[in-house]
Amino acid sequence: MVFEEGWATSPLRWLMNALGDAQLQRMAGDPGLVAAVDQHAAWLRDAIPLDRETLGDYLLGFLDELRHLGWSFTGEPDAPSLRLTAVCYLTRELGLLDEGRTA
Repeated sequence: MVFEEGWATSPLRWLMNALGDAQLQRMAGDPGLVAAVDQHAAWLRDAIPLDRETLGDYLLGFLDELRHLGWSFTGEPDAPSLRLTAVCYLTRELGLLDEGRTA
């Protein structure tokens, strides 16, 4: 994943563009991926309020930790990519990037 300038201004939109659209399409043909992402989404549902601001703040902290660890997206379903895909899934399902929303 490339952290281009301005990624932190709208982290949910950045993640959807960088990873989300492709990963969500990939889920359509991979039931195992759906199950794994659903587990991560359930964890997020239990851990934080699922509003645009809180999910965006969570994403910023999570991405900051991944950058610190030197993690990079390889396309393989490791724990960080599953968590990021779950954020994308929830963002789409909750309509957090619908018109008029900037996160």
